[in-house]
Amino acid sequence: MPIEIRPLTKSIGGEVSGIDLRQPMSKEDVAALERGLDQYAVLVFHKQDITDDQQMAFALNFGKKEEARGGNVTKPGEERLSSGVVDVSNLTKDGKPLDANSRQHLFNLGNCLWHSDSSFRPIPAKYSMLSCRTLNTKGGNTEFADMRAAYDDLDAEAKAEIEDMVCEHSLMYSRGSLGFLDYTDDEKKMFHPVLQRLVRTHPVSKRKSLYLSSHAGQILGMNMPHARVFLRDLNEHATQPKYVYVHKWALHDLVIWDNRQTMHRVRLYDQSQPRDMRRATIAGDTPTIEQPVAAE
Repeated sequence: MPIEIRPLTKSIGGEVSGIDLRQPMSKEDVAALERGLDQYAVLVFHKQDITDDQQMAFALNFGKKEEARGGNVTKPGEERLSSGVVDVSNLTKDGKPLDANSRQHLFNLGNCLWHSDSSFRPIPAKYSMLSCRTLNTKGGNTEFADMRAAYDDLDAEAKAEIEDMVCEHSLMYSRGSLGFLDYTDDEKKMFHPVLQRLVRTHPVSKRKSLYLSSHAGQILGMNMPHARVFLRDLNEHATQPKYVYVHKWALHDLVIWDNRQTMHRVRLYDQSQPRDMRRATIAGDTPTIEQPVAAE
């Protein structure tokens, strides 16, 4: 059966059929999914009961694995998973839900803010692939916003104003907005702000998009209060319902998204019940600060 992709909204999201992610993929299938991501930015696969090794093997069709260290406050040796996929569950090492007042849980609440994965790294992530292993039935939808459509709808004056803007991104900005200020000296070094362009150009489609994230807390050359209000206004524009696809998880769903074209967030869920979600992340290859903004 050939791969088929059904649009889920007018601008973002496609539902994929005709593929078993547990099986090796042909170059033609990989190319078809990459074309789908270029077009839809988010791809949804249902009924994919996969292991960590199968998820990682599938991910590596699209590039190199991003190193996990540097994106959380879990101490070395306390990780729940050792397979190479990233643990974005609410579970402790012994498989029980995290205490609602635990440091790890409070830090992870930052995932409820609109963000782009790894924008706090000098070279941010390309693709993220999230697999639902244990379903929490109360809440926990993941929302995806189309940063291309949001950019397209800006007027010419706004586009000209932001064309060359550069932002600072750090996990300390996103978590600080929630009141999480408890960092060790090592974490402060690890979460040191990095520079990212506010406008990105996709390397394949050449479409421009807003590169926004809750990790963005400053704009170079602008005082911080003004920058925070400016970025908040842009975020409110970019996350209007007309730009958003809402994914309601089913057990064994797998969703891939292109971090270069989207923001996403998870909605609150019942923390007393287990939610096991595992992510494979494909590294980017170019710092945004070095890539040209203008489309070719």
